[in-house]
Amino acid sequence: MSAVAARLPDGRRLHLQHGPIDLIVEADAGHREAAYARASARFATVLDELVAELPVLRQPAGTGVLRGPVARRMEAACLPHLPVFVTPMAAVAGAVADEILAAMAGVTGLEKAWVNDGGDIALHLTGAERFTAAMAGGRVEISAADPWRGVATSGWRGRSHSLGIADAVTVIAGTAAAADVAATLIANAVDLPGHPGIARRPACELAPDSDLGARPVTVGVGRLSPGEVAEALVRGLAVAEEMRAGGLIGAAFLALNDQTCATALKELNHA
Repeated sequence: MSAVAARLPDGRRLHLQHGPIDLIVEADAGHREAAYARASARFATVLDELVAELPVLRQPAGTGVLRGPVARRMEAACLPHLPVFVTPMAAVAGAVADEILAAMAGVTGLEKAWVNDGGDIALHLTGAERFTAAMAGGRVEISAADPWRGVATSGWRGRSHSLGIADAVTVIAGTAAAADVAATLIANAVDLPGHPGIARRPACELAPDSDLGARPVTVGVGRLSPGEVAEALVRGLAVAEEMRAGGLIGAAFLALNDQTCATALKELNHA
């Protein structure tokens, strides 16, 4: 099956779908037609490019042999986090969003655009344009003056398997790929190792081709006391603050059960 591109009923947004990749795209009205033409053309071969390098993409990051532009974006986003175990697949959704946005950004005069790949969002903002991201614990407004152009969310209830128990970790970073990797790693760190109320199974039992291999991933979280929830969040927050201090992310917002917490905000407007 080939890639499909179609306008959504609102007439403003574009839906791009090919196999497991499902994107929602929007660009400012004055440049919409040209931007969508570029997005559709670039999207047509993305899945095939990724499939061609899938065996390497499922290996720990740092091989240095990836060739495709999306694959290279994936690995580049992972490298700052080594030697922590992470494969380029941790950045796949964000990297695809970044790649399609880059194609759209080639339209002269484009003022505002975004690409949403299942909640991982790449942003293009100029002038006075702003983007508001909603998440647990509030909203964050990103302006064109901010250095952050990516938003991503991860957690054990999401599309991908997680080593941790976070309901959701949302990260703001320089690119969607960078936010994607960071959200994955922070969500992994929100955990209570050995807790009897947390059910885990080897990732390969749930998905034989998982890049996580036999590592135990979370499949259920039982009742936790408020103190246990706080303890798990503190573990994740420590990892997030280290990333923020190192300039890898702008902020992270963590949620588990009815508790939330966030890093200090770096050049962001929080509401």
